[in-house]
Formats: sequence, structure tokens, C-alpha cells
Amino acid sequence: MSTFMEKKQNVERKWYVIDAAGKPLGRVAAQAATLLRGKHKPTFTPHVDCGDHVIIINCADAVLTGKKLQQKYYYRHTGYIGHLKETRYDTLMSSNPTKAMQLAVKGMIPSNTIGRAALLRLKLYAGDQHKHEAQKPEAWTK
Repeated sequence: MSTFMEKKQNVERKWYVIDAAGKPLGRVAAQAATLLRGKHKPTFTPHVDCGDHVIIINCADAVLTGKKLQQKYYYRHTGYIGHLKETRYDTLMSSNPTKAMQLAVKGMIPSNTIGRAALLRLKLYAGDQHKHEAQKPEAWTK
């Protein structure tokens, strides 16, 4: 018996909606990364981009457990010597909650062309409204 290998042209992509309200940010990001990568499908092939589209709503209502709001930092470098900028997660969640979710999902996706293509299929919204009703997304409840 030979191993099944999915072809790029045969991939069927679905749309899923994940509601992040009241759920831990990392758990929602892990579910989204699994869907974006296509690991939930029985036809998963590691070297083929076979993931689905993911819409995450209510990013502003995602929960960080413990003292992560005060103790966790997001770091970025400007490119100049000594210019390491840091942002605490309570200010990041209050000012740009979709950025916090995007950073969490990006850390769970591989750093290659498949991962970059997968992140393009991620749609993030701070509230409970999104503009992808025409694609008929299904609610992801697992």
C-alpha cells in the first residue's frame, strides 16, 4: 500500500470561524494554527499547503491567564543599535488585540513559504462582526 500524497491543485479549502471570547489566547491560536496548516484533515501532507481559511472573532475578549498581562512583553527591534522596543501585553491587548492574536498564531506556524501562505489565510477581528459571510464559514467548536 502506498502513502497518499495530496496535490496542490486538489486541495479544497473551507472557511472556519473561531470565537475567542472568554478563551485563552494560546488555545485559540493553537486551534487556528492547526486549521491553517491543515493538520485536522486526513489528507494532510507536510510539504503541501493544504490548510483552510480561519476567521477569529472577538480577539479583544481573549483571556491571558495568570499574570501574563503584566509580565509578558512583546519585543521588536527597529534596526538601529540599542533600539529594542518592548510593549507589555496589557497595553497591546487594549490598543491592538488583533496584533496579539496574530503574533501568537505566527509563532505556531513554520517559518517557510508554506507558513507565510498560511498566515495570509488568517482573518482577525476585534469584535464579533466579520465581512466574510459570502464564503459561508462554519463555526469551529472542537
